Amino acid sequence: MIYDYRVTTGKGEEINLSDYRGKVIMVVNTATGCGFTPQYEPIEKMYRDYHDQGLEILDIPCNQFGNQAPGSDDEIHEFCTMHFNTTFPQMKKADVNGDNELPLYTYLKSQKGFEGFSDHPFKDLLEKKFAAVDPDWFKKSDIKWNFTKFLVDRKGNVVARFEPTSDMAEVEKCVKALLEEKC
Repeated sequence: MIYDYRVTTGKGEEINLSDYRGKVIMVVNTATGCGFTPQYEPIEKMYRDYHDQGLEILDIPCNQFGNQAPGSDDEIHEFCTMHFNTTFPQMKKADVNGDNELPLYTYLKSQKGFEGFSDHPFKDLLEKKFAAVDPDWFKKSDIKWNFTKFLVDRKGNVVARFEPTSDMAEVEKCVKALLEEKC
């Protein structure tokens, strides 16, 4: 269960996810130099709009995709607050795939695998990139790119995975439904 995991903030403080019991949680791997980086804006808006209703966001910067989060935890935090006025908690930079992946991501991927990219200007580019490296890329639950989002309901169940190509309005719609316990 998600409540069995811990994450570390960019300041080195450990957070037990059991502290978020009864909350809706969005876990998102982010990067400051990505074509999807503007998603910080709607994520922050959701946090401001729904935090008081029970939404928690765990921003986990990751540098595994195109070296797009090369800075230190402090530099990443400064960038996000300066450019997007983020107020949601930012975790320590971590891997989301591979031998050193954060155990939380091992669990999330086991609960919700990759189901494909949504229509988006970057869809074909991403699919070609992955197919050139691994013909079976589509079958693997690995995180494919920055800004993959997992949503967890108030009971700790991983209920949705949104790829970076997903429409942020769809993500918000699911967040609202989970907060109202209609999803």
